[in-house]
Amino acid sequence: MARSPYSGLPQRAFWRGGVAGVGAFDLPDLYKPRSALTPETRVFTAGSCFAQHVGGAMKRAGLGVIDAEPALRGMPPETAKRFGYGVYAARFGNIYTVRQFRQLIEEMLGLFTPALPIWERDGRFWDALRPGVEPEGLASRDQVQEMRAQHLIALARAVEEAEVMVFTLGLTEAWEHRETGTIYPTAPGTIAGAHDPDVFAFRNHGVAEILEDFTALERMLAEINPAMQWILTVSPVPLAATASGDHVLAATMRSKSVLRVVCDLLRDSSAAIDYFPSYELVMSPAHASGAFAPDLRSVRPEVVEGIMGLFLASHGLPAQPEAAAAETPDPEDDPICEDVLLDAFRP
Repeated sequence: MARSPYSGLPQRAFWRGGVAGVGAFDLPDLYKPRSALTPETRVFTAGSCFAQHVGGAMKRAGLGVIDAEPALRGMPPETAKRFGYGVYAARFGNIYTVRQFRQLIEEMLGLFTPALPIWERDGRFWDALRPGVEPEGLASRDQVQEMRAQHLIALARAVEEAEVMVFTLGLTEAWEHRETGTIYPTAPGTIAGAHDPDVFAFRNHGVAEILEDFTALERMLAEINPAMQWILTVSPVPLAATASGDHVLAATMRSKSVLRVVCDLLRDSSAAIDYFPSYELVMSPAHASGAFAPDLRSVRPEVVEGIMGLFLASHGLPAQPEAAAAETPDPEDDPICEDVLLDAFRP
């Protein structure tokens, strides 16, 4: 008979030796994938800005990351990224909340029509559902509508191809159209449009709401691809600002805690859903000099490189090239990262 229920447990079960005294990324049994990724796997990437790290590492490892809406031939890579090309499976920009993702797929299927889909500023026009991908806006409303129609067609192609959905949950806070519940990725008035409190409301989604949204999202995608697998992650990037009334530190911890609980409940509910602990790796106290840059929001490139190296190694894939660290997106210079959300309200 064992002396205690902890007798005989593997080293990974103990803080000493499992975290303390071990390198920040020397944790080969931290993540045990439920399904294998191979160079032939067709991967759909989406989520908040940290999802760009995941997608970029997969591309460099030679995985079949979907790009259903590529940039025009000859467009410089820095320009393409600035306009949202090659960042995710299609040019939908950052998807910060599960509700936003659900509504996007519902729109693609003809089940949902967003309210006030076009925002204006100084004679230029933006797609309100992905304003960050056109940093300078477009010349007319018709042009916005035409490009969105093309985008939804490309999105449908990407969904049909996908075998694995890699989705990074980023935020619980969002802005919605009061009458219809349409969720926007940015607050009205930050990039374009104008904030009218009679028209728009602040929402802070809870565990039950997010689970309901994900269940609906998963069901719709399963009808297209019944064998689709999921890999969920949580973005470690703190909120740039909060409209909740709480201090931004407390609001950030609330948001990330809710999302982490959601991921656990979803993983426990289905063998088709996996969770990769990138959030935990960033927040681990094992980093000798901390995981964040001096702004305390940007994850240091070498930390991102270590996290993605562990992810790839867990799938038996080669590590990303050493030069990859220079390519990782930084919330401070990424035009479609979380900073955009409430930029107008910065002190």
